[in-house]
This record gives sequence, C-alpha cells and structure tokens, in this order.
Amino acid sequence: MSERYGPPEVVKVIDNAPVPVVGPDDLLVRVHATTVNRTDCGYRGASPFFIRGISGLRRPATNVWGTEFAGVVERVGLEVTRFSPGDEVFGYAEGRFGTHAEYVAVSVTSLVAPVPDGVDLSTAAAATEGGHYALSSIRRAGIEPGQRVLVHGATGAIGSAAVQLLADLGARVTATASTAHVDLVRRLGAEDVIDRETHDFTRTGRTFHAVLDMVGKSTYQACRRILVPGGVYVSSDLGPFAQNLVLPLATRVGRRPRRRVVFPLPIETPEVLEHLRSRLASGAFRPVLDRTFPLEDIVEAYRYVESGQKVGNVVITVRAQ
Repeated sequence: MSERYGPPEVVKVIDNAPVPVVGPDDLLVRVHATTVNRTDCGYRGASPFFIRGISGLRRPATNVWGTEFAGVVERVGLEVTRFSPGDEVFGYAEGRFGTHAEYVAVSVTSLVAPVPDGVDLSTAAAATEGGHYALSSIRRAGIEPGQRVLVHGATGAIGSAAVQLLADLGARVTATASTAHVDLVRRLGAEDVIDRETHDFTRTGRTFHAVLDMVGKSTYQACRRILVPGGVYVSSDLGPFAQNLVLPLATRVGRRPRRRVVFPLPIETPEVLEHLRSRLASGAFRPVLDRTFPLEDIVEAYRYVESGQKVGNVVITVRAQ
C-alpha cells in the first residue's frame, strides 16, 4: 500500500489487510499473481502530473495499487451469473486498482475473463496491460494484413505483445531490439530485427505503412522519412512538450495521402479482453516473462521495472500456485 505519491520506497507491505467489500455485481478474487508495469509506476509516481485526475489530486485515492491480476474467484455478488467460486480468472483493473494484494474486488462488467485452458496464472496475469495497449495501438493505426509495420522497442511488455499480435494479424513486422534480444524478438514473430545498438532504424532506407514506438523514444519528425504516403506514426508516450497530443490534429491538414500521427487512447472493452483471451488460448500470444518477485519484495520489483532493464513483464506472486 502507499498513502502518498513518490519513488518505489513509498510502497509498504502490510499484514492483515481488510478483505474488499463485494458489491452485487462484483467478484472477490483471491489473487495468485499480479505484475508491476509502466502503468503502475506512472500512477505511483504521479507522472505525468495529469494522472492525478484519475488517481487523486493531492494524495492517492487508493491505498493499494496494481492493475493486472490472475487468481481464483472466492465469492460472487448477488447479481453475478457468469462466474462461480473456484473459477480461475484474469483481468485488468486500472482506475479501481487494488491487485497488489491477496484479494481484489472487480466488477463483472469490467475487464475480467476466464483463464484459458493450459495457461498458467503468471502468464495470464501478464497478458492485459501490455496486451491491451498494443492492441489499441494496432487498431487506432488501422493496420491491415500484409502491411509493413515497424515496432520500436519490441522487448517491453507493450512492444513484445505488439509484435505477436501484428504477426497474428498477418502484418509484416520489422522490430528494433538490443543485440542480446534480437533472437527473442525474431521468435516472437518479427520478419526482421534491427539491432538498435548498431543501426539507426530511421536510416535503413526501408519504408513502412506504420511505425509503432512502444517505448516513446523516437519522434514523428525522426520517423516521418520512413513512412509511406498515408503512413501512420503511433507512440506510447506523450513525446517532447506533449507533442503527440497535438500532432494528430496538425497532421490531419494537407493534401491526401498524408502521413499522420495517431495517439493510441486505450480501448478498454470486454471485446478487447476476449480477443486477448482467444489469442492466449490459440497460442498466438504469450506474454514475455522476465523476473518474478514475491509480494514482500514489491519495492525491489518497482526498482527493477524503472531501471529500464526488464524484458517483457515482471510478475509478482501473491499465493502459491
């Protein structure tokens, strides 16, 4: 829990936390696994500042952070018919939060779904944050089968999900990665991988229908030269001076076909989670898992995520599986 915004050290682990109250349309889930991700770090540190409009202006409106979860239904509200005690479920709880705990209460109408057969709870827990941001980027950009797409930052939770979901869609994926992870990204489904330590991906001479910057480390100005006419640039970050909020309007002006910037506002609907669930079930999508920490070491997990070293997802185990 944390009672103020700040660095990882503001987070404390407490014993005997109260079990959340279950409303009529809620599930009480006994959490087996959760994650620490970029979204969690942003809320805990209140960065960017406007995030306080969601999580509390002066101090956090919640004491328990956490967005992703997988576990077992302990109890259901009086109006719940889709789930029963004992069901294994996974989902995403941004806004309500509370997944960094032994129990979390989530609405049956929120992003929650049964865990597919053959998928372990740690994998399911890591499937939604990166997965739904990646899928939102793909859909906002209007990417179609056969198009050439570059994914910049293919080893993060969002980037590694994007490579897999694009390959599953039938797009032709080129991705960037550090030397040590070139083979990993190729196994995820990239046709070609550019080693970012030895090559500038904006100066290879190749062009793309879309550039998805999943780490927020490039700019539209740098990537414009590698977009075909009508191509789309998407970034998971606001960009310098929040330009990625302004450029979607600015790049709509001019003669067609024009290169455009699209800001990937997340799509958080049950259909999105069902799509990710179906891809998990088919094996087309598997979150990349980096390190696993017990809940009592969650501060170390936050530090590791913010070090920039993680590959894929960092899992927190809450109960023995």
